[in-house]
Amino acid sequence: MDNMDALCEKCLACRNCGLAATRTKVVFGVGPVPSDVVFVGEGPGQQEDLSGEPFVGAAGKLLDDMLSIIDLGRQNCYICNIVKCRPPQNRDPMPEEQDACIGYLEEQLRLLRPKVVVCLGRIAAMRLIRPDFRITREHGQWTEIDGVRYTAIYHPSALLRDVSKRPETFADLLSLREKARELGCSEYKSE
Repeated sequence: MDNMDALCEKCLACRNCGLAATRTKVVFGVGPVPSDVVFVGEGPGQQEDLSGEPFVGAAGKLLDDMLSIIDLGRQNCYICNIVKCRPPQNRDPMPEEQDACIGYLEEQLRLLRPKVVVCLGRIAAMRLIRPDFRITREHGQWTEIDGVRYTAIYHPSALLRDVSKRPETFADLLSLREKARELGCSEYKSE
């Protein structure tokens, strides 16, 4: 693919797994292209399925608050998911559903050329960082893969369910901002 619009059009027509039969809308991703900082969740929820935009429900509001803590906003980072269609009842996407969709994410990342990829939750971390990734032990740690820095933080929906994880996530967010500044991410060049 030469551009994100063409990739999005291809994704909108996708019928590679059973999730296509139950979706309302494909949730491709939002943000500038290219983007130095990319956030990747596991899959869209009910509100995202209805709107076609990632992270718009309660978890999305919390993500917006988290981004504002580190002087980021939706306008200067890219937000997407592993799978582009909602799993029924917001269950975790099955491995075969992830496999059917991962090519879209890989192509998105190629077009975005990020310096930093932030996995939102264990599912994204297990897919993008390492299959045996343990979010409770390894959140906030950095890994370099093909010249790109990866980290994982708790998913905003997990933080809505368990507020005791918020102080750890605040520290992880500060680490993210520091790493983005260190790498010269465009979002922080004007500071």
